[in-house]
Amino acid sequence: MRNVTLSAEDSLIDQARDVARSQNKTLNQAFREWLTDFTANSGSLRAREFLAAMEQIHRSGVRTGRTFTRDEMNER
Repeated sequence: MRNVTLSAEDSLIDQARDVARSQNKTLNQAFREWLTDFTANSGSLRAREFLAAMEQIHRSGVRTGRTFTRDEMNER
Protein backbone atom coordinates (compact mmCIF):
# COMPACT_ATOMS: atom_id res chain seq x y z
CA MET A 1 0.00 0.00 0.00
CA ARG A 2 1.33 3.46 -0.93
CA ASN A 3 1.17 6.59 1.18
CA VAL A 4 -0.39 9.71 -0.28
CA THR A 5 0.14 13.21 1.07
CA LEU A 6 -2.76 15.62 0.71
CA SER A 7 -3.11 19.26 1.68
CA ALA A 8 -6.25 20.83 3.12
CA GLU A 9 -7.29 23.46 5.59
CA ASP A 10 -6.87 22.43 9.24
CA SER A 11 -10.55 23.03 9.97
CA LEU A 12 -11.60 20.84 7.03
CA ILE A 13 -9.37 17.99 8.19
CA ASP A 14 -10.77 18.30 11.72
CA GLN A 15 -14.33 18.18 10.37
CA ALA A 16 -13.50 15.16 8.20
CA ARG A 17 -11.99 13.36 11.21
CA ASP A 18 -15.13 14.09 13.23
CA VAL A 19 -17.35 12.70 10.46
CA ALA A 20 -15.16 9.59 10.12
CA ARG A 21 -15.16 9.11 13.90
CA SER A 22 -18.97 9.34 13.95
CA GLN A 23 -18.98 6.47 11.43
CA ASN A 24 -16.53 4.47 13.57
CA LYS A 25 -13.80 4.86 10.96
CA THR A 26 -10.44 6.49 10.71
CA LEU A 27 -9.89 9.27 8.22
CA ASN A 28 -7.66 6.87 6.25
CA GLN A 29 -10.44 4.28 6.06
CA ALA A 30 -12.92 6.91 4.90
CA PHE A 31 -10.48 8.16 2.27
CA ARG A 32 -9.83 4.64 0.94
CA GLU A 33 -13.58 4.06 0.65
CA TRP A 34 -13.99 7.38 -1.13
CA LEU A 35 -11.12 6.57 -3.49
CA THR A 36 -12.69 3.21 -4.34
CA ASP A 37 -16.06 4.83 -5.05
CA PHE A 38 -14.44 7.64 -7.02
CA THR A 39 -12.59 5.30 -9.35
CA ALA A 40 -15.54 2.92 -9.74
CA ASN A 41 -17.88 5.77 -10.66
CA SER A 42 -15.36 7.10 -13.16
CA GLY A 43 -15.63 3.94 -15.22
CA SER A 44 -19.39 3.83 -15.11
CA LEU A 45 -19.56 7.53 -16.03
CA ARG A 46 -17.49 6.85 -19.15
CA ALA A 47 -19.71 3.91 -20.02
CA ARG A 48 -22.85 6.05 -19.63
CA GLU A 49 -21.31 8.82 -21.75
CA PHE A 50 -20.40 6.28 -24.45
CA LEU A 51 -23.87 4.75 -24.47
CA ALA A 52 -25.48 8.19 -24.61
CA ALA A 53 -23.28 9.14 -27.58
CA MET A 54 -24.15 5.91 -29.39
CA GLU A 55 -27.85 6.50 -28.75
CA GLN A 56 -27.58 10.05 -30.09
CA ILE A 57 -25.85 8.81 -33.23
CA HIS A 58 -28.51 6.16 -33.69
CA ARG A 59 -31.35 8.68 -33.22
CA SER A 60 -29.75 11.12 -35.64
CA GLY A 61 -30.19 8.59 -38.43
CA VAL A 62 -26.53 8.10 -39.31
CA ARG A 63 -26.37 5.21 -41.77
CA THR A 64 -23.50 3.70 -43.73
CA GLY A 65 -25.60 3.20 -46.83
CA ARG A 66 -24.63 -0.43 -47.16
CA THR A 67 -23.76 -3.57 -45.24
CA PHE A 68 -20.06 -4.22 -44.72
CA THR A 69 -18.49 -7.62 -45.29
CA ARG A 70 -16.83 -9.44 -42.42
CA ASP A 71 -13.39 -8.69 -43.91
CA GLU A 72 -14.21 -4.99 -44.22
CA MET A 73 -15.38 -4.80 -40.61
CA ASN A 74 -12.16 -6.46 -39.43
CA GLU A 75 -9.78 -4.30 -41.46
CA ARG A 76 -7.33 -2.27 -39.43
